[in-house]
This record gives sequence, C-alpha cells and structure tokens, in this order.
Amino acid sequence: MHNRRKVVVVVWATLTITSVAFAQSYPTKPIRLIVPFPPGGGPDILARLISPKLTERLRQQIIVENRAGANGMIGMDLIAHATPDGYTIGVGQAGNMVVAPHTYKKISYDPLKDFAPVAVLGTYYLAVVSNSKSPFSSMSQMINWAKSNSGKLSVATNGEGGFPHFAFEQLRGMAGFSYTHVPYKGSSQVVTDVIGGQVQAGIGSYASFSVHLASGRLRLLGVTNPVRVPGAPEMPIIAETVPGYDARGWFGVIAPAATPREIVGKLNDEINRALRQPDVAEKMNAEGLIAVTESPEFFGNMIRSDFAKYGKLVREIGFRPQ
Repeated sequence: MHNRRKVVVVVWATLTITSVAFAQSYPTKPIRLIVPFPPGGGPDILARLISPKLTERLRQQIIVENRAGANGMIGMDLIAHATPDGYTIGVGQAGNMVVAPHTYKKISYDPLKDFAPVAVLGTYYLAVVSNSKSPFSSMSQMINWAKSNSGKLSVATNGEGGFPHFAFEQLRGMAGFSYTHVPYKGSSQVVTDVIGGQVQAGIGSYASFSVHLASGRLRLLGVTNPVRVPGAPEMPIIAETVPGYDARGWFGVIAPAATPREIVGKLNDEINRALRQPDVAEKMNAEGLIAVTESPEFFGNMIRSDFAKYGKLVREIGFRPQ
C-alpha cells in the first residue's frame, strides 16, 4: 500500500510538471477562435477586436472562424468537443449557454460540464422602446398603463424563447403587469412595426434601435443594465423604476472542459490585458458593449448563476421547450 501511494504521488507530480511546462511553452501554433454566429454581430465584433492583441502578445496567429447555424449551437458543439489543448477556443454567449438549454428539447452540449470558462469579454444591455405616438413615454408610465389596461400592452421581440423575450418576462414578473407578446423572426421587423405602430413597444439590442431613437421615431423607455451605462449616463435604466431588475447579456471566451488550467489562466491574463486597451474599450462602448476583466472563476459563477435564474424563469412562465 505504501509503495502504491508513492507511485500515485510520483505520477501526480509528473503530470503537474508536464502540464506547467506545456502551459509555459503554449502556444506553439495558431489558435482557432470559434464564433458560433455570422460576421457582424456582437460575438464576431469582440473576437476581431481582441484577436490582433492576442496575436501580438502570444506570437501566434489567432484565427477567427465563423461557424454559424442552428442559432449558434453548431459552433458551440464544435467548441465543446474539440481537443482540450488550448488551440480551439470560442466565444460563448448568454443565449446559448444559459437560455437555450432550458428552451430546446435537444441540445448537444452541457454548458455546465462541457466548457472551461476562460474570460468574460463583456456585457451588453437591451433597450425597451415605444413608438412616438404611444400613450406612455417612460418606463413607469408604461408599467402603470399596462396595469390599467390589462393585456392591452403589445410588445415585440425577435422570437419566442429568446433572450429579449425572457428579459421582458422578468420585467413583467417583477413589476406585476400583463402584456401581449408579439414574436418576430428578426430584429428588423421589430423595429419596423414598433415605428409603424403595429405594436406599442419592443425590446432588443440598443444598436438595432439607436438610429431611430436619435431621429425621434422611437422613444427609449429604459435599458436593462442595472446601473447607468458608462459613456451614456443619460440613458434611463429600468432598475431605477423596478429596483433589482438586471437583464444583461454577456459574451465570454470558453474552451473545452479539460483544457489545462494553466493555459486557461494564461489566456485569461492576455484577454483581460487586451480588454483594458483604450482603443478596445472605446470601440466596445460604441457598440453598446461594456468590457469586463475578471477571473475564470468569476465567469464560471456567472454562468451557473444565470443558468439557474433562467431555468427558474422558464418554469415559472410555463414555457415549453421547442
């Protein structure tokens, strides 16, 4: 028994030394950064912002690879089942990691078991807007109108079971009003029909509404960030009307679950360094993204917390997985 323990200790020590040595030499070849969506969206923008910074620091090419399809699940599956050696990493987001597992009957990855959280890239907020002729022009007025006109408030989102839908359901539950959900297949139709008055209000990314807010065709009722947005303190936040409301989305870098923690730590350090660069922060603010520089453990806790939060919400509203 004594000899067996000695062998176990020697094997453990050898593996630890090998892992550390591997991390110190990492990377020795290009790294694939998988984006599970088409070019142009938030995950793609972030990947292309940090990849040149990482390439410079790590002295290996960071190759951004868009693998879109099935609402991002094809790319997520690729990341989950890649070799856990640090040479395939990806950009995960709240919708795929903490919402989709509760809204789809079949999903090929487990967000809590199949990924190693590497670094939060940033959070983003949604905007609740109304058309310029609606009977309310602030969040408190909208809530009071909805309470006085039960079920008559019509609200557009980009789809049943999506993040904007659940963000508004969270608001409904906390503020205690009712509404009629009008789901569309994309953000552009949401914008068109809120402006046209076919629906009274809409919720979606701030970027999708910003031009029309500037022109006065839409009114900004509030954003889902829990505190005033850096660089845009004039934006009203819903939490000032509904205390405790927080419906931020997020993007973060993930790796396959068994990726050595030394490599995860090295990537975390370099990603956070990139996010602190003034030019990166400036571009993120312009896109409605707020940089977050935290540890892998912080990111892991965020995933678990939001997974539980949206699971509870899905059950409470009786949403049936598709």
